Amino acid sequence: MPLVPISPPDYDVLIDIRYATADNFTGEPVYAAPQCLLHPEAADKLKTAIRLAEAIGYKLKIFDAYRPTEAQWKLWNHTPDPDFLADPNRGSPHSRGVAVDLTLCTMDGAELDMGTAFDAFTPLSHHGNMEVSHEAQKNRHLLMGIMTTAGWDFYRNEWWHYQLFNSRNYDLLSDADAGTQMM
Repeated sequence: MPLVPISPPDYDVLIDIRYATADNFTGEPVYAAPQCLLHPEAADKLKTAIRLAEAIGYKLKIFDAYRPTEAQWKLWNHTPDPDFLADPNRGSPHSRGVAVDLTLCTMDGAELDMGTAFDAFTPLSHHGNMEVSHEAQKNRHLLMGIMTTAGWDFYRNEWWHYQLFNSRNYDLLSDADAGTQMM
């Protein structure tokens, strides 16, 4: 099953694959090559989310999508926190190509205030946290509304993480299995 490349013009999104840079919680690149890929079913739902966001004047910015199992192990070995990372022994929805980490931006690319940065491993990152500003709460609800209307499930601890329902029904993919050469 080939993964679908997510990039303009086919997908009108902004791409900022953080794990291909040092701008992530590990402080170093995890991926050797920045790629944004999804399972075909997830890619279809992303197209719906893009249309829903654009209809109300917003754009999606993607921080991560498919994540090879090798990368999941690197993240876990750095920070084995089951509140924010899937244990690679069980497998991550990212490593199945059915999860995406993203935010909402204005059409000119300015990120909306979500109360924390992407990958802030703190209770402030939880969807329902009332300690972030009212503006951030509103923006999180707006993102959640777009994504859930498009058919995505959310993870309660991370305002940025969305995945397909029944994500464990999809196969885990290593870098070699997916042929991505990300690692």
